[in-house]
Amino acid sequence: MTKGKDYYKVLGVGKNASKEEIKAAYKRLAKQHHPDLNKSPDAAEKFKEINEAAAVLGDEQKRAQYDQYGASGEQFQGFSGFDFSDFMSNTNDFGFDFDSIFENFFGGGMRSRRRQRGSDLRYDLEIELEDAAFGAAKVINIPRLEVCDKCRGTGAENASDITVCPECNGKGVSTRTQRTPFGLFSTTSTCRKCRGEGKYIKSECHNCEGRGAVKKTRRIEIKIPAGANDGTNLRIQGEGEAGDKGTASGDLYIVIHVRQHKIFERHEDNIYVKVPVDFATAALGGSIEVPTLNGKANLKIPAGTQSNTVFRMKGLGIPDLHSRHAGDQNVDIYISVPEKLTKKQKKLLEEFKKESGKKGFLDGIF
Repeated sequence: MTKGKDYYKVLGVGKNASKEEIKAAYKRLAKQHHPDLNKSPDAAEKFKEINEAAAVLGDEQKRAQYDQYGASGEQFQGFSGFDFSDFMSNTNDFGFDFDSIFENFFGGGMRSRRRQRGSDLRYDLEIELEDAAFGAAKVINIPRLEVCDKCRGTGAENASDITVCPECNGKGVSTRTQRTPFGLFSTTSTCRKCRGEGKYIKSECHNCEGRGAVKKTRRIEIKIPAGANDGTNLRIQGEGEAGDKGTASGDLYIVIHVRQHKIFERHEDNIYVKVPVDFATAALGGSIEVPTLNGKANLKIPAGTQSNTVFRMKGLGIPDLHSRHAGDQNVDIYISVPEKLTKKQKKLLEEFKKESGKKGFLDGIF
């Protein structure tokens, strides 16, 4: 190939192009100039030039050398010995596999199926406000894939049943080469016999039928931290589904939902409650018993307390999930008017009314 070429111009990308941008440019141009699709006289030469540019810019080390010395520099050895036929691979549509070619540009290695870790699972858990305030332990049942106890995830009936795949010799891929008018074309694809594993199981485990995992329902204890709020996420590592043979399990994510309380309302770490106070206690003062998340407590009511007066009970709210500093309980007072009065109560209230004077609300205005 001719020295001194600008590989970036060949692919139509900038010098700061990412690998994905280079790959996209290569695929687009290769389809445009492949000799099977483009019948112009210079298509084959142009196609070779595109492959050469992609082979250099697609490899970090070669690209760094090229950026420093250029293609004509003596120090640049990134593309010597390039064989056009090595990177010609077939697909159903065009007679070649661009992804396979580009993977070769990144190091020439063959690709095998990558085993996947297990899937993550989500569980929505409803709890009471008291559980959120003080923490709690909950037991849940999770249906999931677990590693097979019989084969321990290998998928084989016995350890001796696992052998090197005879089809691909353990490489995970199979390569087929054929001669064409343009040179030797190679097809690289995942081995059908071992599905890219490189290993072949002669006799599959009868318990999991070779999958290495079975469906089970697992009882798991969940510890709810004090201060949990609606929407709090808890991650339990390794309690998701089992992964492909021998790979790590996924994680379990618990999403907390706090049920609405009968008497308390929560605003961040503070709680609010409405409590009735009889007229006499509100007027004369005294002490009342109020509910809290942790039982009952006494609240002092000063004389002359009006409806909608809010008293703060410090530290009786919900602890912060991170700092452990507890919020407050706010008690909203309203005056409770009795629906029925005894004769004595009526007489006393009438005397109180006379003692208070006859002026009404409007007398002070008009």
